[in-house]
Amino acid sequence: MAADMRLAAARKRAPGSLVSQDESKHLVAPGDVITTDTGFMRGHGTYTEDEKLMASVAGEVERVNKLICVRPLKTRFNGEVGDVVVGRITEVQQKRWKVETNSRLDSVLLLSSVNLPGGELRRRSSEDELAMRDYLQEGDLISAEVQSVFADGALSLHTCSLKYGKLGQGVLVQVSPSLVKRRKTHFHNLLCGASIILGNNGYVWIYPTPAQQDEEAGGFFTSTEPVPLCDREVISRLQNCILALSAHKVLLYDTSVLYCYESSLAHQIKDTLKPEVMEEIVMETRQRLVEQEG
Repeated sequence: MAADMRLAAARKRAPGSLVSQDESKHLVAPGDVITTDTGFMRGHGTYTEDEKLMASVAGEVERVNKLICVRPLKTRFNGEVGDVVVGRITEVQQKRWKVETNSRLDSVLLLSSVNLPGGELRRRSSEDELAMRDYLQEGDLISAEVQSVFADGALSLHTCSLKYGKLGQGVLVQVSPSLVKRRKTHFHNLLCGASIILGNNGYVWIYPTPAQQDEEAGGFFTSTEPVPLCDREVISRLQNCILALSAHKVLLYDTSVLYCYESSLAHQIKDTLKPEVMEEIVMETRQRLVEQEG
């Protein structure tokens, strides 16, 4: 019986034309001196010592006028108002759900911040509070939007739009939040036959594109119909493509994911997880992105 044995090897450096954009960034490590000019203001990820502005985290230096801060390359999700997140219900409490969203603290989804089944617009009653587990229970995955940020950094979510709510059948992929590119929309129906939700918190949800949206369920209806084999294959290939892009630190957005999917069609789904195949399809994806931007 043949076995596929693989040995670790040093990764080859990408051509300079494809990484010139990354090399132009000012990257620092903890303790590095950012500037000795006392005219700058200290922002997040920095501290002052002997009239020098120094980095407290490893990341990229960002300047906004006279304000200097360091954006960490790898960190927990720091949510902002309007961010799209994918999370998992961890606890049902009085008039609220606790949601795990890859941030430092569990997020909060209030009963008053969700759509009632059928889209009813009324005050929440004690009957709604008793029926909270009929809407969402522990372990359910949801998509939501950040409504506000509490003083301690915890996030308050809402699902008042019909595009948010409980998620049904699909695959969850976790990547670094810094790899998800901020766009106007994070819900994409890809041409390959599947849909994707790129959560700002690093949780990516891949699911078969629904034939029609049931608006009467208020975001709580989930289909339990069997997913066809062709859709499962597309979802599996998309999952491997996202893992490949994440491993090579490529920003995730609809164009990069679709280009990577098209580059992987020359290989079998199981082969797209091999390091040399991952590098090949990511290099081709980078080349196409550079050509598009150029």
